[in-house]
Amino acid sequence: MIRSGLITLTLSLGIPLSLPAADKPAPAVEVPYRLIGTNHIMVRAKINGQGPFNLIVDTGAPAVIIPKFVAEKAKAKPNDKLWANFESFQLEGGLKIDKVRARVEDIPQIEGMNSMPIAGVELHGVIGYELLARFRIEYDLTRDKLVFEPLSYDPPALVPLGGEGASAIQTMGPIVNLAKALFEKPNYATQARGFTGIEYEENDGRVTIKRVLPGTPAAKAGLQAGDVITAVKTNTIESARDLHKALAKAAAGSRWRLTITRGGEEKEIVVELGKGL
Repeated sequence: MIRSGLITLTLSLGIPLSLPAADKPAPAVEVPYRLIGTNHIMVRAKINGQGPFNLIVDTGAPAVIIPKFVAEKAKAKPNDKLWANFESFQLEGGLKIDKVRARVEDIPQIEGMNSMPIAGVELHGVIGYELLARFRIEYDLTRDKLVFEPLSYDPPALVPLGGEGASAIQTMGPIVNLAKALFEKPNYATQARGFTGIEYEENDGRVTIKRVLPGTPAAKAGLQAGDVITAVKTNTIESARDLHKALAKAAAGSRWRLTITRGGEEKEIVVELGKGL
């Protein structure tokens, strides 16, 4: 009603009408992710051009948190309150994020997960609420990418926990040390997660490809929408969970034989998984 009245008044006075153009929304970006052994979602990032570093996506964390050795590699110097600002922060897939800061401190939970062979990959930190709240994020665990759509939103300033919050976290230190003594330290191989480039759905015990993304390994191998995936290597595929589990630890550059049915005929198609950062 206010804008309508303004337009009427402007036109009646003979004043040229010029309303500010709406800002064009920034495009969404597809970010490859990996569901690690603990069912946490992990993405990879380059910080100040260094990395890639493996970071857990966790809205329960207040901000980006990285250990001291990562800050040193990224040449990010924290202030006296342990906060550091990054000149560049880029998630795999090409998502560049401005004005990113991080808390620089060793994280007992991450140390514990790295001490036990449960994650399947070495972890380097956490991406928390302060950064994630700046995006509308689409999670679809039948795909191998998250969709980050930038928002015009600045999260409110962080409120210190106070009381015993910080000290309670630090009490995990002895637990971490115990875990190190009880479990063999894993020998992590630096390996990028491979991706196929398909969207799929499960229906009546059949896993069907909904969409093949252009230019991806799946498209180059000849997979098509409508193909029914019945096996990956020697693993029978009867559900979306079967397919996700079969491809969960697939390394970039590895070759995977998929058995499909198309038009009532069975075919075998070899897909060489793509590489990220």
